[in-house]
Amino acid sequence: MSNVLMYCTEICPYCFRAERLLVSKGVEIRKIMIDGVTDRYDEMVSKTGRNTVPQIFIGDTHVGGFDDLSELEYEGKLDELLFSVGYSVTVG
Repeated sequence: MSNVLMYCTEICPYCFRAERLLVSKGVEIRKIMIDGVTDRYDEMVSKTGRNTVPQIFIGDTHVGGFDDLSELEYEGKLDELLFSVGYSVTVG
């Protein structure tokens, strides 16, 4: 099972961008689609305190949304976080 989880919807452009970035690094994503599924939406809000998608977890770390993910990438911290959960990425 993947160590990366993303709450998302079918039509969210930020979800697509997050997926594209993670897949480019060889990451398998376990996606939880919340489109019209109140229980999944409520679960996401309960876990994250946020009501927007995507909401991304890498291992036990709640990364946040696409902006947070891309900031980690810009700062050079995303590969390190992915490496810590078992992905073979080149770290710094």
